[in-house]
Amino acid sequence: MIPSFSLVGLFLLGVPISVALALTAVAYIVASGDAVLLDSLPQQLVSALDSYGLLALPLFILLGEAMAAGGAGRRLVALASSMVGPVRGGLAYVSLIANVMLAAILGSTVAQLTVMTRMVVPEMEKAGYPRQDAVAITAAGAMLAPVFPPSMMFILYGVIAQVPIGDLFVAGLVPGVLMALSFFAVIALKARRVPYPRTAPLAAEARRQALIAALPSAAIPVFIVLAIATGLATPTEAGGLAAILALVLGLFVHREMRWRDLGPMFTRAAMSSAVVLFLVAAAQLVGWVLAYANLPAQIGAMLAQAAGSPVTFMLLLNVILIVIGTFLEPIPALLLVVPVTAPLAAQYGIDPVHLGLVISINLSLGLLTPPVGAALFAAASLSGLSPGRVAQGLMPYLAAAFAVLIFISIWPFLL
Repeated sequence: MIPSFSLVGLFLLGVPISVALALTAVAYIVASGDAVLLDSLPQQLVSALDSYGLLALPLFILLGEAMAAGGAGRRLVALASSMVGPVRGGLAYVSLIANVMLAAILGSTVAQLTVMTRMVVPEMEKAGYPRQDAVAITAAGAMLAPVFPPSMMFILYGVIAQVPIGDLFVAGLVPGVLMALSFFAVIALKARRVPYPRTAPLAAEARRQALIAALPSAAIPVFIVLAIATGLATPTEAGGLAAILALVLGLFVHREMRWRDLGPMFTRAAMSSAVVLFLVAAAQLVGWVLAYANLPAQIGAMLAQAAGSPVTFMLLLNVILIVIGTFLEPIPALLLVVPVTAPLAAQYGIDPVHLGLVISINLSLGLLTPPVGAALFAAASLSGLSPGRVAQGLMPYLAAAFAVLIFISIWPFLL
């Protein structure tokens, strides 16, 4: 109970989650009275980051910074606008299509939400959309970021579970498309009740110019997927090459990035990487002390006893993950959940790639699920709305995403 009470108490005091995790591990070690654990703590903190696969995280963070600074987001939104005809709620579809494009570049829900809220929500308000609906649609589209490759959660899961990251990237395409289609269906149903404005038709020449302008930016996610799927590059190498390509595009092709912008951009990428990697190390400490206390084995035994079949196991796992994802950030939750669930899933013959998809989708939805979803509060802060109003507008999209999640959990042959 000591780790649980310590973690909850530190959260209530407003301590940053990475620091709270590290202090929770220290509190348990002190309470156990085992000096050997305390001596091993620095070694465990450093060894948690001793993984080649984790190098992909700062590279993809740098890629996102370079794409945002180089004007890729604006060009992808223009391309999405050209793809949608004069239909009711057309700008809402544009937002989702642009989110799909950015999902294959950023791979981070909060990063994608930040970019899209600043770019698309003001345009939707000018066109006559209620702010609550505009923010909800944009936030729903950001849920696609951890599902479409490259996904930071897929990278972490692959490192922890020793699963090929390229297989996870390829398998994430089907759930991502299904979630996007379910969001399209929600917009179509809402457009029947809410008088969403129609988009103005674009001339063929305007569509052609938007396509030509966005082709270099759209080529980056295609390059990442093809490089990994064909074995040309590992996910880490693909992230580095894509970041270099994004810098070249921003400096010499789009010319929206200046040499003086590189310093602040690298600083932001380094700071974001440091935050994420320290979070990984701190969560690893908690997992280490919980393993010492044999807690994962006890929870695993309870789950195994309650589940009589693979389908029941996956459904129970979804319930547990939804609760965990609501209160914990995806990265520490992933690091705490995978070591417990992976051996159990193997006993039921569940493919580790299938398990990784279910866990990642659950935890990504938790980012926007009340009461403490980080992306939910980010959307509220960026839009000036209360978290309650954002959550209210998100409910139909969350319901659609949960339906897709259950579908994928029960019928993995579609992956």
